[in-house]
Amino acid sequence: MRPRWSARDRAGALVRRRLSAAPGARRAGTGARRAGTGARRARAGFVTATARALLVSLAGALSALLPALALSGFTVDDALITARYAHHLALGLGYRFNAAGPVTDGVTPLGWAFALAPFAAEGPLAALAAARVIGVISWTLAAGALALAVDRVSGRPVRFAALALLPASAPLGAWSAAGMETGVVLALGALSVALPALGRPLAGAGCAGLAAALRPELLPFALVVALSAQAAPRAAPRGEGAAPAPRSSSPPSSSPPSSSPPARPGWVGALAALALAGLPFVAVALVRLSLFGRPAPLAALAKAPDAALGARYALACFLLTGPLSLVAPRAWRALPAWPRGLLAAVAAHLLAVVAAGGDWMPLSRLVVPALPAVVLAAAHVASQAGARATALRIALALAGQLFVMVRVGPTAARVGPERLRVVEELRGPLAGAQVVAALDIGWLGAATGATIVDLAGVTDPAIAALPGGHTTKRIPGGLLDARGVDALVLLLAEGEALATPWTASRFARGVELRVARAPGAGEAFAPVAVSGVPHLRYVVLRRADR
Repeated sequence: MRPRWSARDRAGALVRRRLSAAPGARRAGTGARRAGTGARRARAGFVTATARALLVSLAGALSALLPALALSGFTVDDALITARYAHHLALGLGYRFNAAGPVTDGVTPLGWAFALAPFAAEGPLAALAAARVIGVISWTLAAGALALAVDRVSGRPVRFAALALLPASAPLGAWSAAGMETGVVLALGALSVALPALGRPLAGAGCAGLAAALRPELLPFALVVALSAQAAPRAAPRGEGAAPAPRSSSPPSSSPPSSSPPARPGWVGALAALALAGLPFVAVALVRLSLFGRPAPLAALAKAPDAALGARYALACFLLTGPLSLVAPRAWRALPAWPRGLLAAVAAHLLAVVAAGGDWMPLSRLVVPALPAVVLAAAHVASQAGARATALRIALALAGQLFVMVRVGPTAARVGPERLRVVEELRGPLAGAQVVAALDIGWLGAATGATIVDLAGVTDPAIAALPGGHTTKRIPGGLLDARGVDALVLLLAEGEALATPWTASRFARGVELRVARAPGAGEAFAPVAVSGVPHLRYVVLRRADR
């Protein structure tokens, strides 16, 4: 007799038959759940890595921004020279320092004045303000990328000690906000070493090339960085804080990889990098040769290099700007090719600065674009050296930087306001002058629209070719009359007062003494005003017969 099935039993049997007909159904469901879990883990890992990158880059950006804001009052007279060129471009008068004068090569970073021209219609001071903002923003953003590159160096926390060199550096903060091209060149220098560490070596080479086009002494640095970057790792090592990669539940695919381009030979990448790093420099030299008759900037003629001065300048920069953090011969032997290239680039730049004869401007201007390479190289050295040795090196480097910050920083922050005070004080005494001769022509160009005779020769090829340095040019006795000069502006030596007769006064630079002692100067010119800033005592002298 057959058993009788209830409706419940029949439903259960039906379910069992369907399950037996599809034995992989449960496994498929389990796989789907695991795949969903893996996707969620992948999304969580991506969010964690992105948040980490944002935090690291923000820390780097703030490390650059805070000292820049603290020292935002710093500037130099040369910044206003470029600003006057930009103002004349904005007015449609051409690339000229004097509105009615010739086109001259008075700005070393060729093209920088054109970048400022859109902001310069209201005058040189407006162009200077724009240059300050551009410099600070550029360096702040690049410092964020530099911090990411430091994070990629290794998994050792000690690598971040190198970032302490950023906020302690008065040169980085001051020059990014000075209104010169230095802030943009500094940003390009940072990107030239950060981008290879982030997997973009050719982009880094391009940034190095642009930096060398703006600052010719950076060419050796640019070439070494671009070539060394070919050895930079293409993928970041997994740091201690990096998010773990999600575990996949799917078996590895046996299909061959698709859509991946074939690897280029090493020499192709090296040639491309060298071209990107060197050709902008060559292009600028050719433009100068065609327009001005010489491939080098006019400043190279006006300020003849002195290797002895350059050596002292480079040594001071080595001791006071951070490179002491790199002195670790034992750790050097363990470094891969890329960080060794960074060390070589820093050394090459210091030698180039020696050859250039150093610089008269304060706060180590010429080495500033290479300091981001010092920071990244210091992170690599710290990752290979012992913690105690690293702490000692970083402490020594910071001691030099903090010495400069405390000793020079407050004075540097007052330079801009004091220059503006001189401009406002002497506008009136200069009113009506047609041709003014002076050595410091930047602030003067903001105070008057008169034609200016540049006694340093930085904007004047004829004076640049005269014997002497830019502060000691041997001005011929008849030059002032030949140029129709009806006003002089001379700087008194610090702590000195205007004497009677004025020609007996002690002036600050050799060319000013020469002009004051020229035969007939005392009878031809008479003092009409002296600026009130204690260490910027400029004397305005006007023609006595006018």
